Amino acid sequence: MFSKSCEYAVRATIFIATHCGSDGKVGLKEIANEIDSPVAFTAKILQVLVKNNIVKSSKGVGGGFMVLKDDLKRIKLSDIVMAIDGDSVFLRCGLGLSNCSEEHPCPVHEKFKFVKRDLIFMLETTSLEELTLGFKKGETFLKY
Repeated sequence: MFSKSCEYAVRATIFIATHCGSDGKVGLKEIANEIDSPVAFTAKILQVLVKNNIVKSSKGVGGGFMVLKDDLKRIKLSDIVMAIDGDSVFLRCGLGLSNCSEEHPCPVHEKFKFVKRDLIFMLETTSLEELTLGFKKGETFLKY
């Protein structure tokens, strides 16, 4: 459903956000290690997240990536998905057909539109703050 880049972006953002309030910044290698992603691939993903105002970055000694505490409630899962995968998850046909519509539906169109509606609702209403709670408590995990 989501691209591999998007999966890593969500995991990286959650990890970075869990460090709000401590020293606040996390280095690239630590993020890549924590989400089990190659460093270069993680760096490219983080560049996109910075460009889309999801995470912040600072360079130099003591630099790293951070999410501001005030942004935890503002940032929704849909923001991360849109930054990395665009709106395809919101528009895509369940079978991947390019011309699927109400007028020309695929065999799963009627059932899939309800799945898509629920997915969109979940993405638009789930805050980054909510996603960090289980991880901070050790109830959820970011790598296998």
